[in-house]
This record gives sequence, C-alpha cells and structure tokens, in this order.
Amino acid sequence: MINDPFHPEEAIARERDSGRRKLLAVVCAVGITAILLVGYGYMRKDHTQEIRSNNTPPPVTDSGPKGPALAHVVIDEPSLSKGVTTIGGVVKNISKQELTGLYVVLELRRRKDGGLEESLLPVTPAQLQPDQEGAYSMKAPAKDFASIRLAGLKADPQSALIAYSSSQGKKRPPERLEPRTTVVKRAGRPGDFLNSPDNPGRVP
Repeated sequence: MINDPFHPEEAIARERDSGRRKLLAVVCAVGITAILLVGYGYMRKDHTQEIRSNNTPPPVTDSGPKGPALAHVVIDEPSLSKGVTTIGGVVKNISKQELTGLYVVLELRRRKDGGLEESLLPVTPAQLQPDQEGAYSMKAPAKDFASIRLAGLKADPQSALIAYSSSQGKKRPPERLEPRTTVVKRAGRPGDFLNSPDNPGRVP
C-alpha cells in the first residue's frame, strides 16, 4: 500500500481555483442576465413606440378663417311636422362693416349610407348693416337625414368662409297630443244590464 502524503498548499490552491471558477461563473451568469434584460427592455420600448405611432391620430388642421368673429349665428332646434324637418335661425352682423351675400353652411348626414351633404342657406336680407339681423331656414324630409350640423358661414366677395360665433336658439316646441274619443259598444239589447242571471259576465 502506497501512502499519498497530504500537501496542504496544494489543497488550498485547488480550493482557491475552484472558488475563482465559481465566482467567474456567477459573474458570467449575472452579465448574461443583464444583457437579456437590457435587450428585452429595448425591444419592449421599440414595440411600444411602434404601437403609439400607429395609433396616433392625424394632426387636426384648422382650415377655418382666422381673426375675430364678423357675425353671430343663432340656430334653432329642428322642428318636425308631418314628416318634414324645419331648421332655421338668425344671423347678426357684429362687425363694423357691411356684410353681403351671406350663406349659412349646413352639414346633413344621410340615413341611407351615412354620407354627408352640404347645403347653403341664403340669409335674408342679402345685405346686413352693423348690428342688423337676417333670417335663414330650410325644410328637409325627416326620413332622409339623421342629423344636421352648422358647418360654416360664407359671405362676399366670392362667397368665402368668414369667422363667426354661434349659439343655440329657440327650443323645439313640445308636441301636442290630440285627444281621442273611444266608443265602446255594449253587448245585448238597449236597456239590458251588462251582467244579469240570463247574461252573466265579469265586471272589471
């Protein structure tokens, strides 16, 4: 039997070498984990930005006229009579100049296909002096249009859009219900009781 002498220096060296390998393995694992986390965060951020860019609504462009309002448009609530919708109101000149050739622009949405139609309503009188008012109105079949919206105001020269303000006008008048008379015919001969031994019935 050959005895293997014990060398404490070699054991300590092997233990130190094993400890270094374990430490290196831990450092490598931590580094790989950190790289994976950074890559995942970058991919998630890029994906989020892509979703936001796809869902961002297009910028709203204001194509209306600039500057202070030249007129004030009052629009009444539409009234309905015999299947016909009537809409109208007044336009007041709130500027210091004369306004001519005024047209109220209404946007009508069709019930059939949801499409939009534009209607120009002339303001009467055709010339409005400062602080003067003019009226406009139109009638349309109620079955053809689902909604009506004030979309603009035009004036001369060249029927251009002008700046305006607006407000709600007269309320829709309440619908009047006509009274109805119901005639109930009595069973049996005139003068007979509704409920008798010969003609039994349930009294409500």
